[in-house]
Amino acid sequence: MFLDFEKPIEALYEQLDTLKKTASSNEEVAAIQDAVTALEKKIVTTRKKIYSNLSGWQKVQLSRHPNRPYTLYYIEQITSRFVEMHGDRCFADDKAIVGGIGTIDKQTVMFIGQQKGTDIKMRQYRNFGMPNPEGYRKALRLMKTAERFDIPVVCLIDTPGAFPGIEAEERGQAEAIARNLFEMAKLRVPIICVVIGEGASGGALGIGVGNKIFMMENTWYTVISPESCSTILWRNVEHKKEAAEALKLTANDALEFGIIDGIIKEPIGGAHLKPQEAAKMLKRYIKKELTALMQISADELVQSRIEKYSKMGRVTHK
Repeated sequence: MFLDFEKPIEALYEQLDTLKKTASSNEEVAAIQDAVTALEKKIVTTRKKIYSNLSGWQKVQLSRHPNRPYTLYYIEQITSRFVEMHGDRCFADDKAIVGGIGTIDKQTVMFIGQQKGTDIKMRQYRNFGMPNPEGYRKALRLMKTAERFDIPVVCLIDTPGAFPGIEAEERGQAEAIARNLFEMAKLRVPIICVVIGEGASGGALGIGVGNKIFMMENTWYTVISPESCSTILWRNVEHKKEAAEALKLTANDALEFGIIDGIIKEPIGGAHLKPQEAAKMLKRYIKKELTALMQISADELVQSRIEKYSKMGRVTHK
């Protein structure tokens, strides 16, 4: 599957397929090998050129790529053992938020993240990664469990937003998210948050308060989606590209504003092209940061987290 800005790459792949189909014998294959090699090199060069200067909207598109790795894939790849935990002990087990205990090279970690689903049926089952209040309450239950047993928390963020249905509001969606912000601010264990796909609105913030915040290269993180922003400002979605630029939603923007602590590189072309390589990069970052954070006392963890968020959005008047 190629996105609209990848049309030059798609055309090169079509040329490559046509060229390979013309060879019907080993001799013909050998004869066209130089042309095949040249096309393959051109594909790599073209991809590097396109991906070296992506717009905000193009990164939004990449973050939504249907083949992009999701939370459970990353957990499976970076842990040697993972036990999923279910339910908020109050209403239900929300399928859009998953969590449980995993082991990264002998270090026990509590993982929490949004899960979108890998096909239509699973996306419906996961509510397209849009959690209900019970999802955030499940996440909080797992965080409190981690705190009780002195286990660090890793949150993987990938949601278009919290579920906006009436039933979610009736069950206290806003309160559930607000409670998580309050409790995460003073949780006495290390918290690492990584935006692995979409990071939209309170849906992302509900599991997004941490000592260290990172974004993968082709992700976005902001208060509203470009489409919703366009609908509010221009009364239609036709200005979503302009909205994406105005929102300053890319990882580079967030790093410049001091919202995140770093950017995790992805394979050229996006995490969906080489998911195992992307998982290795993510694991490397998590291990490095956990090693440093585990040396800090609980009081210092809480204080530094509060100071970190207090500085965001600060304006100095001259």
